[in-house]
Amino acid sequence: MAPISSLAARTPALAPGRLALLAPASIAPLPPAARYVLRVDPERVAGIGLTGGFDLSGPINSCRSTDAGLAARLGPDEWLLIARDADEAAGRAVADAFSGTHHSLVEAGHRNVGIAVAGAQATAVLNAGCALDLSDAAFPAGSATRTLLGKAEIVLIRPGTEHIYRVECWRSFANYVHGFLTEAALEFQAS
Repeated sequence: MAPISSLAARTPALAPGRLALLAPASIAPLPPAARYVLRVDPERVAGIGLTGGFDLSGPINSCRSTDAGLAARLGPDEWLLIARDADEAAGRAVADAFSGTHHSLVEAGHRNVGIAVAGAQATAVLNAGCALDLSDAAFPAGSATRTLLGKAEIVLIRPGTEHIYRVECWRSFANYVHGFLTEAALEFQAS
C-alpha cells in the first residue's frame, strides 16, 4: 500500500506574478497568509490588550495592526485575523488565549485571497465597483468593512494613511475581483 501523506498543497488562486502595474494604481496578489475568523463575546475581549499578538480593541469596522498581523473587526462579535505569514502559530496563540471561554475560531487561510490595491487612483479604482464613500473622512486609516465589489463579497481594509487597500475575497471569486480591479485601473490609465 502506498504511504498516505496528510500534507495538502494548494495551488494559488492568483499567480504570484500576476501584477497589474498601471500608472495610477497597482493591483497585486498578496502572499499566502494564515487567516482566522474569530467569534467571541466582546465583553471577553474588553481590557485584555493583545490576544495571541492581535489587537482586538478597535470598534466595529476598524482594523488594528501589530507585529503578529492585522485584526479587522467586522461585527459586534466577529474579527478577521490575518497573520503576517502563513505560519499557524498565531491561530494557536489566539486559541490558547480564549481557552475555557465560549468562542469560535475558524482557520480561513485557504478560503480567502488577498489583493493589494495601491496608488494615487486606488480609491477611484475601488469605487468603480464599490458603492462606499472611501474618502479620508468616511473611510480613514484603520478602517475595515465587509462590502461588495461588483458582484463579489469582499472585506475591504485600509490599514494606513497611504492609499493602499487590502481586498480579501473568497478564492472562487479571486480571478473575477482581480480582473475587475485591473479593468477599472485601465480606465484611469487612459484618462
